[in-house]
Amino acid sequence: MSLLVSTRPTLSFRSNVYLLRRPTTTTNLPLSSASLTPKPPPPLPNPRVHILHRAPYTSPCTPRATSAAAAAHTIFHDAGAAAAVLAGAYALVSAFDFLTQRNLIQQSLSRKLVHILSGLFFMASWPIFRELLRGPLYYVLILILCALIFWRESPVGLISLAMMCGGDGIADIIGRRFGSLKIPYNQQKSWAGSISMFIFGFLISIGMLQYYSVLGYLHLDWVQTVQKVALVSLVATVVESLPTTEVVDDNISVPLVSMAVAFSMFGY
Repeated sequence: MSLLVSTRPTLSFRSNVYLLRRPTTTTNLPLSSASLTPKPPPPLPNPRVHILHRAPYTSPCTPRATSAAAAAHTIFHDAGAAAAVLAGAYALVSAFDFLTQRNLIQQSLSRKLVHILSGLFFMASWPIFRELLRGPLYYVLILILCALIFWRESPVGLISLAMMCGGDGIADIIGRRFGSLKIPYNQQKSWAGSISMFIFGFLISIGMLQYYSVLGYLHLDWVQTVQKVALVSLVATVVESLPTTEVVDDNISVPLVSMAVAFSMFGY
């Protein structure tokens, strides 16, 4: 048994043009369940509808905003990593101190184990940081250097650290806030920042020297001391204003120059 099927004119879409297909000859098809099942015609696209794919809008400030956001994210990430490392180091020392107090291990063994594990823990923590923050690293190294060489019996270390911590630090704050008038030989520095560095570096140095004198560590001739500290502050301010940041960091140049000038004046 066969079913006589006659094809009808159909429309096909090709290159946005409808083509009319004429019916061909009549075909005798065998009758089956598959042939009796109607097949839905394929959907025809609407030639009047055009879908345009547009890239997301990006303003001219997008790269700068992205870089600023990335920098902020890096800072917060490294701050969190530093906090985690400090907490881990404290937990390590506390654990061995607890074991020593309970007489579970000897004090000499506890000290050596802390010596070994703290170094390994410090090296193991490097991958969790995004970058090496050289400024804070130099800052800490100068603090350690002044403590090892001068300690509290010499005004040299105090003046050097006062110029780095107080003078240079306050200069950056004041310069960013009121630094509209730039220094001619360095457009990255301002007169407001340099003047504030000289004043606050001088005042903080005198204040720290007075503090140690009251405690009995220093005995100074204050008339000459004020003059010497003023000269150190002036030299340190000039060095901080130079366009040498790309060559040497301020956290190195300012305290080292202050240290050299103060040592040449105080001699100890």
